Amino acid sequence: MAFSGDLGMRRGSPNLTSTLVALAALVILLAGVRAAGEIVAPFLISIFLAVLTAPVVSWLHRHRVPKALAILGVVCCVAALLALVGGVALNSLEDFNQNLPTYQERLATQMGTLTAILQEAMQRFGGDIAEADVWSQFDLRSAVGMAGSTLLRVGNIVTKALLVVLAIVFMLLEGFRMPDKMAQALGQTDRTWEGFGTFARSVQKYLAVKTTTSLATGLAAGLWTWILGVDYPVFWGLLAFLFNYVPNIGSFVAAVPAVLMAIVQYGAATGVVVALGYAAVNIVIGGLIEPKFMGDSVGLSPLVVFMSLVFWGWLLGGVGMLLSTPLTISVKIALENYPDVRWIATLIGSGKA
Repeated sequence: MAFSGDLGMRRGSPNLTSTLVALAALVILLAGVRAAGEIVAPFLISIFLAVLTAPVVSWLHRHRVPKALAILGVVCCVAALLALVGGVALNSLEDFNQNLPTYQERLATQMGTLTAILQEAMQRFGGDIAEADVWSQFDLRSAVGMAGSTLLRVGNIVTKALLVVLAIVFMLLEGFRMPDKMAQALGQTDRTWEGFGTFARSVQKYLAVKTTTSLATGLAAGLWTWILGVDYPVFWGLLAFLFNYVPNIGSFVAAVPAVLMAIVQYGAATGVVVALGYAAVNIVIGGLIEPKFMGDSVGLSPLVVFMSLVFWGWLLGGVGMLLSTPLTISVKIALENYPDVRWIATLIGSGKA
């Protein structure tokens, strides 16, 4: 019996060794990806933009538009959108810097009023507020430091737009040759190409629906802030559009600077109205419309969606947060194609039959 148990441990040891080696290789790979994040992030953006635009190129090619012309037209549209995003962000930042003294004065006035109200309330209850002039020392530049840093990162991404656009061109060109290359390299291409097709369709559906709902969210946010007279409504709409790609928390994060701007301009009441408008948009679009059209294309449990946001954000920064869901979908599809690790894909899935 002892010999038998010994033999069982020997037989099990290769599997344990293989698992440990695979985990060690994964850790090394993740460390390398994080170290090379400056290169990997634009490359990932290029991949997903190419996947998103590939159906448009194929549709144009099927309607007798030359392949090169179809790719050129689509890529020019992508480049124009990237330029528009960068232009709006940089123009809004420049205008904000010019109006900064005015906002500083408004904020100081409102905080002085709030301090007086609190002072009166505390005196009624026998307390007191120190007379230290806290708000006069408050610098609005410090309050928007994080926003400025974010805009600088956006500007850094825009400066790499040429690399992204060129990568999209080559990826779209390669997409026409890929089936023949797969046939020559792997022989049995049906199963492999079917896996690539499943991945492409899932990511395309997710990105198409998410882009449409993000566009609707951005338009609604921009229109709402414009109606209420909040400065930079185009920028708030663009911010809502971009952050809507970040699952769970993106829409709430996008609302914070717009609400703060409304408070600085008009007071707390207008800030509450802006916040209620953002909440209504997120409930209608994010809670009702998006799930209806998305269906089960994500195929991930809510916990996994949130954890993927944390993980990919840690690994790749802001780009990882924007692409966290499609990246996790890609990993899930890859795991489903290998029987030994298919159980992991089942665990991170939504559990729907």
